[in-house]
Amino acid sequence: MAEVACDDRPLVFEDLVRWLQAGEKPKADWRVGAEHEKFVFRLGTHEPVPYEPNGIKALLEGLTRFGWKPVMEGENVIALERGMANVSLEPGGQFELSGAPLETIHDICEETGAHLQEVKVVADELGLAFLGLGHAPTWTREQVPVMPKGRYKIMRQYMPKVGGLGLDMMFRTCTVQANLDFGSEADMIEKFRVSLALQPIATALFANSPFKEGKPTGYVSSRAHVWTDTDADRTGMLDFVFRDGFGYEAYANYALDVPMYFVKRDGKYIDVAGRSFRDFMEGRLPELPGDRPSLKDWADHTTTLFPEVRLKQYLEMRGADSGPWSRLCALPALWMGVLYDSAALSAAWDLCKDWDIEDHERLREDVTRLGLKAQVAGRTVQDVAKDMVAIAAEGLKRRNRLSGGLVDESGYLTELVEIAASGVTPAERLLELYNGPWAGDASRVFEAFAY
Repeated sequence: MAEVACDDRPLVFEDLVRWLQAGEKPKADWRVGAEHEKFVFRLGTHEPVPYEPNGIKALLEGLTRFGWKPVMEGENVIALERGMANVSLEPGGQFELSGAPLETIHDICEETGAHLQEVKVVADELGLAFLGLGHAPTWTREQVPVMPKGRYKIMRQYMPKVGGLGLDMMFRTCTVQANLDFGSEADMIEKFRVSLALQPIATALFANSPFKEGKPTGYVSSRAHVWTDTDADRTGMLDFVFRDGFGYEAYANYALDVPMYFVKRDGKYIDVAGRSFRDFMEGRLPELPGDRPSLKDWADHTTTLFPEVRLKQYLEMRGADSGPWSRLCALPALWMGVLYDSAALSAAWDLCKDWDIEDHERLREDVTRLGLKAQVAGRTVQDVAKDMVAIAAEGLKRRNRLSGGLVDESGYLTELVEIAASGVTPAERLLELYNGPWAGDASRVFEAFAY
């Protein structure tokens, strides 16, 4: 994380803006960071796994044999670090790899494959396995264990005050994400608008969560539906991104208006949920009278915003359900192909530039139920998805980053090409199994799709 000097004076608005701006990089230095979450379950019983005994803590500790270094909160190991990558815990024990910033999709797929091999070695010893799905298919919220992380306790108490499904988001969802760079404010604006408008298209392509508590939910992405009733202050499609005048300042003002969760002091999380970062900058937090934020506090606060695309010192694509190994590589490939080639970026903007503000939010909701059958501005999402994947493929071909001197990165989109061509989401394939050979037993997904 780049720092912006403040000369030990109190932060002012311009410092917050400069912190976002500090993410700018020349094109030669653009990288992609891939993230994915997966559910951990016990073999045989399919039960969720507690922190201990013989659970998440043991899984984390077991990975240290591969050179991962533990990150502690108090006496608990809550994450691992190795180089610029880390493994961390989501609130219900979902296991996350946040990969290093890498140059090619070949590198990302190699990193992802190595991680899955390492965790399988340790999981096999513990009688555990992993499932890549957007929403837990059978577990009730009460069954899911709580991980010992201070920020999650604060969020757990605050979520029911601001939405009906925030606790489901915390404890029963998994995603795959990609983080991408920008070169200037103008480049950030263009990438933000294109990726935010097209995020629901990615949601449809990756829709992979049709079950909840053992039954079909009526949604192809139950995960994406959960986000529509989590916390309106910090989620959604950010209409202002598409309006004239958008830039770093507009995003900083948005972030300032999102209520806080916490402030971290001396390794402990102080609950300031619902408070204003603007008041914090004036030293007016009742819990920390006279205390003012550092840039680290600002960076922490930006991680508590959950729009479909999030700006920090890079852009985060947040619209996709977790899935099998192949689609973990496809998600960063899709966005790298669209956003890192100027012709592809321009073509992608042509797909969505005429959509109204109302189209964006309606599309976000429609794809949770209808997937590729949803419509926007007179076209089906399937048709837009076909175009989007084709644009990404051409962008990756023009990048011409070859593996073994032969294969470019467009091959990682093969599964998305097939999904878009068929018009059938992964979730609908699961429902075909549920209504057919699984005979209405959603728990069969644990055996059929375990890592």
